[in-house]
Amino acid sequence: MPLIHRPTDAPGAAPASLASGSADERWTAARALAATAQGVQALAKALAGETDPPVREAIFTGLARIATPDSAAAVLPYLRSDDATLRTGALDALRAMPGAAKPHLNTLLNDPDADVRLLACEIVRNLDSTEATRLLCALIDGERETNVCASAVDVLAEIGTAEALPHLARCAERFKGDPFLGFSIKVATDRLRTARE
Repeated sequence: MPLIHRPTDAPGAAPASLASGSADERWTAARALAATAQGVQALAKALAGETDPPVREAIFTGLARIATPDSAAAVLPYLRSDDATLRTGALDALRAMPGAAKPHLNTLLNDPDADVRLLACEIVRNLDSTEATRLLCALIDGERETNVCASAVDVLAEIGTAEALPHLARCAERFKGDPFLGFSIKVATDRLRTARE
């Protein structure tokens, strides 16, 4: 599909055009609203009813650019969407604003929905290694879903610290019947031990 060149940002784009304008006008309005934290409410409202993929992307990008806890909160519900493009857009936006997403991570990592916990591991990937290790170790200590544990272990292998080693060992013992997770934990453990040495 060819790239569509959108018009440049209109300095006076009205929030109303997010609801009533053409796709190009909505795209331009979303870009203009991203320049100010006051745009969060209008962008969040528009996202709820937007169906055009490029406009949705502009809204997610705008909320990520504003990067406040309120803009992160506006994106969070879409991690539960049945629409894969909305879930991906929400995940990408939250990963782009890790500082704003951080206050929500404990809730996300303890969410009753395993899919939300799994996606939360990807958001943690953009935190500093000490904070990421703390959050993911707390997760795997009590996690029952192997897919969620595997996602957390993957992130720990990439950015974790040696403090994760005993938590990984306990996780391996708990899921010793799962060869894939066992292999992933071994890889993570070897990497963290090498990094420590």
